[in-house]
Parts: sequence; C-alpha cells; structure tokens
Amino acid sequence: MVEGDGREWRERQRQAVRAHADADARRRAAEQAQAAELVAWFVAEATRRGLPTSRLVARGYDGRGRYRTRLTGWYVDRAETRAVDVDGRFHLLTVPGGLRALLFGVDPQPSPAPLVVGAGGRDGESIPLRTLLTRLLDDGPDGPGSTTRPAAPGA
Repeated sequence: MVEGDGREWRERQRQAVRAHADADARRRAAEQAQAAELVAWFVAEATRRGLPTSRLVARGYDGRGRYRTRLTGWYVDRAETRAVDVDGRFHLLTVPGGLRALLFGVDPQPSPAPLVVGAGGRDGESIPLRTLLTRLLDDGPDGPGSTTRPAAPGA
C-alpha cells in the first residue's frame, strides 16, 4: 500500500462525513421551518377562535417543583411540559429549579419546535406536532371536531 492512498482515503472519508453533516443540518433547518409555520398557524387560529390562554408554569427537572413564568400561552401536551406562547414561540417548560426559581420565577427560553414531539424518547411515545396542535384546537371553545377552521399548513 502506498502512503498517498491512505491520505486520499482519509480525505474522502472527511468529505463524506462533512457532506453527511451538511445534509443533516439542511434537513433539520427545513423541519424547524416547517414546525415554526405550524406553530404560527396554531397561534393565529387559536387567537381567531378565542382559545383561552393560561399563565404558563415550568416544572423542575426532577418533576417535583412548579415555578412561575412570565409566559402566557397554551400547553400542547398533557404533562404540561411543552407549550406555545402567544408570540408563537415553542417552549420546553422544564428548568433547573431551586430556591431562587421558587422566589423569583423562571424565564424558560424558546426552543425550535420539533415536527414530532417525543421522538427519540425512552418511553417510545411520539406524536406529530400537527396532531397535538389540531387536537388542542378541536378541544377548544368551538368543541371537539369543529370544522370551521382552516387546515393546518401541509395538511
């Protein structure tokens, strides 16, 4: 084996890894854009329908503490660990917690909305974001199964 062959092989491997990482980044960016569009649609539709908002509360990582936030919006899951605020930002409502958080509240930062909520989790339960948001609208003030709303983007 010639030394040059090893260097060429390593360079081809580096290029393949870089191309794979670039493709993965493009895929993630496209999914995040699609999810952001879904969230924006949900906020507009929830506002149009008068879906009541609530003051969002975050939970500690250990699941025990509940901490005030300045956020207002809608919980999108039963566990109330994910929410959309009235400004159309997606939030994971789990925080470190502690005495300071208990006294002063917390300020969870928005995060990119996933197209599939719970994907990759240990419990194996995942659900498309579109399904969660549509279900929340269907159970809103217009009642289950309302057909007076426009379809979700990409539906």
